[in-house]
Amino acid sequence: MNVNDWRIVVTVLGFVLFIAIWAWAWSARRRRAFDEAAHYPFLDDERAAKADGEQR
Repeated sequence: MNVNDWRIVVTVLGFVLFIAIWAWAWSARRRRAFDEAAHYPFLDDERAAKADGEQR
């Protein structure tokens, strides 16, 4: 095998890995965890507002 064959193998493996990660991230089983993670920044804002309200 020459260097071009290795480049092809690495490219194909990278593409397969990309598709696998994409399928994992968009699977229905992961949706709840990602939805919860998407709300984390807003939870920090709510906690900060409560803390400000308690200090006044």
